[in-house]
Amino acid sequence: MSDVTFRLARLGEDRAILDFINEHFDMRLPLLNRPELYHHYYAGRGGVPQFAVAEQDGHYVSAAGYILANTARRPDVWVSVWVAAKGHNGVGLELMNALPGLLHADVLACNNIRPNTCTFYQFLGWQAGRIPHYYRLGRRTDYQLAKPLRYVLPPVQRDLGLEKIESAADLIPLGMPPTPHTPHKDIWYLRRRYFHYPHFHYDVWAAREHGKLLAYVVTRTVTARETGCAPVVRLVDFIGEDQVLPRLGGALDAILHRTGAEYMDCYNVGIPASVWQAAGFTERVEGDGCIIPNYLTPPLRENTEYYYFTNKPENFVLFKADGDQDRPNLK
Repeated sequence: MSDVTFRLARLGEDRAILDFINEHFDMRLPLLNRPELYHHYYAGRGGVPQFAVAEQDGHYVSAAGYILANTARRPDVWVSVWVAAKGHNGVGLELMNALPGLLHADVLACNNIRPNTCTFYQFLGWQAGRIPHYYRLGRRTDYQLAKPLRYVLPPVQRDLGLEKIESAADLIPLGMPPTPHTPHKDIWYLRRRYFHYPHFHYDVWAAREHGKLLAYVVTRTVTARETGCAPVVRLVDFIGEDQVLPRLGGALDAILHRTGAEYMDCYNVGIPASVWQAAGFTERVEGDGCIIPNYLTPPLRENTEYYYFTNKPENFVLFKADGDQDRPNLK
């Protein structure tokens, strides 16, 4: 047998790669097989599909789809679907290790890996683990979705407001706020992810002080009609410096109050729990008995744990909407 070759996909290779993944993955993924989702996630600029493959003797033995966080020459990248042919799992891991070099990428990360694969990425010298989950309860006499423990609503600061961004065009004059966090996101990404997504509606908010942009916050409201009982607000992205987040606690609480939501929650790696606490959020700790449901349409009244990896943990942050996550459950 010949050596394995690792390369990026070529123009016109879409169908062959999709057939390979469909053959070897344990289910038919809507991300690949629904045209609107495939186009959103994997149809790259110029029509070149956003996949890398491992080949041996003229046949694919592994493939990985990726999603760009920005349009830089050295982009930050989320790995999405990843599969290896039976008996080639080691080659699949080699493809993952080769991906940063193939893409000239700085940061490589993945949202929602299987927990038993964390050791594989740790073997590569990368960071992998559980994604923390934070929540703030609404002011209600009873909770139909959540099962909170004895709860004292954390106080919040009210010195910084949030302005709603009405259209993708409004982002252009605002630009991007200062942040040390990676992956680096740009205006192209924000417009594509939150204004041009084919299913969910997102609310994008800007925090400004004396005319200076300090942060973006992105939320998604799940309505009472969708859950069958009560609204929920998901905080799915924050772009800014950590010290800005506590100053937004009152503004986030106001969104929670206006929507009548039972709770606002956020999955996040990289921002310390103490910062979330200062912003009015409580960490849900595994095994503490608290239930903050993640699946809401229909509600599944249990906790969901997510796991991740990154090759560059310094300043790394990850939110629920990163990569191919925060998507509807479609057939």
